Amino acid sequence: MTLTLLPEATYHRVPVAPDVELNVAVAGHGPAVVLLHGFPQTHLMWRHIAADLVADHTVICPDLRGYGASDKPAGEAEETYSKRTMAADIVAAARGLGHHRFALAGHDRGALVAVRAGLDHPDAVSHLLVLDVLPTLDMWDILHGADAKVAWHLYLMAQPAGIPEPMIEATADSFFASFIDGWAADSEAIPPRYREEYLKASGQAVWSIVADYRASAGIDVAHDRADRNGAHTLPMPVTVMQQDWGALLGYDAAALWRAWAPDLKHMTVNIGHFMAEENPAAVVAAMRELMER
Repeated sequence: MTLTLLPEATYHRVPVAPDVELNVAVAGHGPAVVLLHGFPQTHLMWRHIAADLVADHTVICPDLRGYGASDKPAGEAEETYSKRTMAADIVAAARGLGHHRFALAGHDRGALVAVRAGLDHPDAVSHLLVLDVLPTLDMWDILHGADAKVAWHLYLMAQPAGIPEPMIEATADSFFASFIDGWAADSEAIPPRYREEYLKASGQAVWSIVADYRASAGIDVAHDRADRNGAHTLPMPVTVMQQDWGALLGYDAAALWRAWAPDLKHMTVNIGHFMAEENPAAVVAAMRELMER
């Protein structure tokens, strides 16, 4: 059985760039909310959140470029999977569906895309919800010493093309499953059929997933640094929900985020990494509170 976001969702192939189309699920009516998935997942991770928000919003859930059923262009050029390019995809997809301004939420990799969309397209993004990441520039700055081994995959996928990809392909199910199983606080929050779908989709996208991560060790850092040097911040209301990684790695997460988002609500939570699946009620509450600001 093919898994869908919601029974009433319609699926679209939306052109966003030359030779690139995104797979996008749409449901509901009203002001638009765009939800961007994380790693190693697809748009299906938002099923619980979407089920609530469709009561009064148009919910738009794409697979990111390089993930799920969206196109996976070759990543030889660093810009192909930069968060700037991926954010432009999202704005183009929303406009292609008739929505020029929208609230935006992102988890993990999708959150990095969402932040870049907020920085590059403030006219399009009205509100921003970020789940369990730091901005790319800050992420690299806080990784020091043995405690940084929690982020070992970042270093692996930052290596030159042709090195990490065959290593990951050789053990793809085990590789991707290690994150699903290791990062979830509630092992039952991702049912077997969704876990299998995430593993299948990720195993078919190794080269593009690595290209996405590799960009975050290069061009994404350069883009963040240019914004930091230019005092360029997120002008919209921002809510950040994240686990207490600061206690492990020795940083003040709220302070780091406040430098990027003057209108910030920062929440430290203990609900696992896959928040939208492990505690959807908390995420829905944060999203609805954000959209009232």
